[in-house]
Amino acid sequence: MAGKNRRNFLKSAAGAAAGVNLLIRHSAGSPNETIRIGVAGLKGRGENHIQAFTAIKNVDVVALCDADENILNNRKQEWDKKTGRSLKPFIDYRRMMEDSDIDAVSIATPNHWHSIMGIWACQAGKDVYVEKPCSHNVYEGRKLVEAARKYKRIVQHGTQSRSSEALQEAVQLLRDGYLGEIYYAKGLCYKWRDTIGHTPDGKPPEGVNYNLWQGPAPEKPFSENRFHYNWHWNWLYGNGDIGNQGVHEMDTARWGLGVGMPNVIQAQGGHFMFQDDQDTPNVLLATFKYPDVKKMLVFEVRHWHTNNELGEINGDDRNVVGNIFLGSEGYMTTYGFNKRGYQTYLGQKREKGKSRRSEEGILHFENFIQAVRSRRMDDLTAEIEEGHLSASHCHLANAAYRVQETLRFDPRTEHVTNHKLADAIIRDADRDYRKPFTIPDTI
Repeated sequence: MAGKNRRNFLKSAAGAAAGVNLLIRHSAGSPNETIRIGVAGLKGRGENHIQAFTAIKNVDVVALCDADENILNNRKQEWDKKTGRSLKPFIDYRRMMEDSDIDAVSIATPNHWHSIMGIWACQAGKDVYVEKPCSHNVYEGRKLVEAARKYKRIVQHGTQSRSSEALQEAVQLLRDGYLGEIYYAKGLCYKWRDTIGHTPDGKPPEGVNYNLWQGPAPEKPFSENRFHYNWHWNWLYGNGDIGNQGVHEMDTARWGLGVGMPNVIQAQGGHFMFQDDQDTPNVLLATFKYPDVKKMLVFEVRHWHTNNELGEINGDDRNVVGNIFLGSEGYMTTYGFNKRGYQTYLGQKREKGKSRRSEEGILHFENFIQAVRSRRMDDLTAEIEEGHLSASHCHLANAAYRVQETLRFDPRTEHVTNHKLADAIIRDADRDYRKPFTIPDTI
């Protein structure tokens, strides 16, 4: 359970925000009303968030938050100059949640912060754009969905392929039977990943609030390989490449198949070639079976030399990122990195059928703003429930890999039923969340 100090903060923050928020939302349906955004996590993807939101008409980024003051100050200076305004700087996300001038937050922090920040924002009466994966484990993701529902918040998941016009068209073709009966999808995450080497433990850089950066994770000494970006490869903060780039393709695979949660999960893999500080596998092959549905989802992560299984739609043999869908009348390849698209092949001769490529641009952020104005979660292309289902596939694959057992999963209760350790892993129950950075059992 959350500590009293955090409960009091949330109660006061939600109460303070509620009155202001009602006034904002009453007029937010007007395209001329300004939506004010606070962005948390500014090192990498967060800068893309700032760029996207500032490019949308009648949307202002008004606040920036990062536990690294060096990055925070640099981003503030840069964007103060570009916008001609003074953006509010925050080191502590909780303080940003208390600001009633902020209508919505955009979260681009390390994975272990995503759900907690999203829940706090919902409780404070703010809408949320949260980067993928929306959670560090299955339990957190479900709690974020519950918070979105209880507080009636618009919550968009950062799986932006859902807003790609080309991939929307591709999925519609699958739905319409263009390739006959679709029974199989394979998601591919083949990213060229070099070794991260070894870095010693030491003191955090000057200006880094390392306690806030660690947040809910167990306290550990500082190391560069557990900090900026390389946190992806440490179980305490990240989810490996299946939860990094892979969650995009997992989402597209599940979207194209039209499936929900699996009931049987298997995974094998390892950390090959390199002797370094990485915890997570750099090669992983996972399979998913679904209750009462004759469909199969396979997902594969590779890290080094590989063949191009997507063909000409890919265009970059070092990064093969997308999906393959098999049907009774042909197959489809989709490309999910930067410029998105699809290509179909029909019949035994594999003759080229329909295809399309499209630029992504800022469509996913624009879609979020559209839903914030309409107050209709159905307007979202990647509503948080969909994000939770796709992120959970990644967490289940990682759990099956870590315990080296076939997992049986109950989609209704979202528990692993045949392996206590695996169930603890998908709930992070094998570790204690550091107070006050905890997920409440009751939202």
